[in-house]
Amino acid sequence: MRLRPEDPGATQPLPVVTANSGHMTDERDDDGHEFSSGQGVDADYDAFTLDPPELGEDPSRVDPVDSRVLTEELDRRNIGSEDVDVEQLIDVGLSYMGINRFEEATETFERAANFAEEDSLEAQEAWVNKGAAHAQLEEFDQAIGAYQEALRIDEESEHAATAETNLAYSLWESGRSEQALEHAERAVETDPRFAEAWYNRGFLLVERGLAEDAVKCFDNAIRLGYRDAGVLEEKARALEEAGEHEQAEEVADRAEELRREAEEQMVEEQTGQAPGPGGQGRQGGRGAPGGQGRQGGQAGGGRGGDPEGPERELQGEGPEGF
Repeated sequence: MRLRPEDPGATQPLPVVTANSGHMTDERDDDGHEFSSGQGVDADYDAFTLDPPELGEDPSRVDPVDSRVLTEELDRRNIGSEDVDVEQLIDVGLSYMGINRFEEATETFERAANFAEEDSLEAQEAWVNKGAAHAQLEEFDQAIGAYQEALRIDEESEHAATAETNLAYSLWESGRSEQALEHAERAVETDPRFAEAWYNRGFLLVERGLAEDAVKCFDNAIRLGYRDAGVLEEKARALEEAGEHEQAEEVADRAEELRREAEEQMVEEQTGQAPGPGGQGRQGGRGAPGGQGRQGGQAGGGRGGDPEGPERELQGEGPEGF
């Protein structure tokens, strides 16, 4: 997206154009001066006109208030795909994501998808990232559409599992939990080593009352390197619902220990010194693994009837490239 800085100069009024003559009116016309009629122009002269060019879009299929249609059409008309570095354009979108400018990110990723070779891996990556940006804006219908377009391109590529688990997250946020579970299962089938996909599947299985299967999913996520307080809290909840109360308590204690350690580390990084007695208050929800990339969505109240407890979260994958 090209940013348009505010123009500091005053806007000058357009000269008045009369409807009958087509000439600009000017006080000097009152002196009756005769202007030369000239030699005329060649027959093949392309007359100047203020009318817009004929665009290739069907007006019946375009929202008249969608201002992006003209911009995208002019992009394709004035700039050839071979002149655009799609990877660099995706990097620009990722930079917008990094500074929480998600609206600009959605537009940049869409432009990247339009300039990428049709149904290419780059186009798929752009669509996945566009969905992630929409999800950050809680525009889940648009996110779902972007992920579905990515999966239409290729259901088995390196980006497919990310698209599947992201789609599961957005469907769940939209209240379509049954469809969400289907896509969470497809994600782990596509990439069995995708830790966050195992977490999402476990989360949704708990929602369906399948606690024992959910515990196995959380164990897979942990085994694949996804170790933080949120995963352990969900595993403890699943164990509790499966009747494994003693083990659930042990896992919950470990989750609390990890959360406290993470909070102390965060305070130490921000202040340059260790926290005093009692440390900091508990943070709502959890951060993304590694501090970026996979962003969590909120999912209701705390676990175990504790109104002060952390919010449960389903994981929505962050932009590709982070």
